[in-house]
Amino acid sequence: MKSVGVAYFQKHCPELLAKLDAEGLVIHENGKPIAKVTPIKEVPSEQQDDEVPWASLIGSLRDEVTIHGDIFSTGIRWDAES
Repeated sequence: MKSVGVAYFQKHCPELLAKLDAEGLVIHENGKPIAKVTPIKEVPSEQQDDEVPWASLIGSLRDEVTIHGDIFSTGIRWDAES
């Protein structure tokens, strides 16, 4: 798998993405890997141009993510009248 530094990636991003292979690309900073760029699967050719190409991702993490607690609350009680 190919690996490049952050500064090189920033400078040559379009060329690197154009040559991206199936294995992807690891981006490192000071010798430590910080990100991995991988290509997405191709969108089916029969898909309409006006459709959102990423719509198939909706629900793709079902049964992969667990929510603990109340995600709609900060957990801090407050009084709106004071």
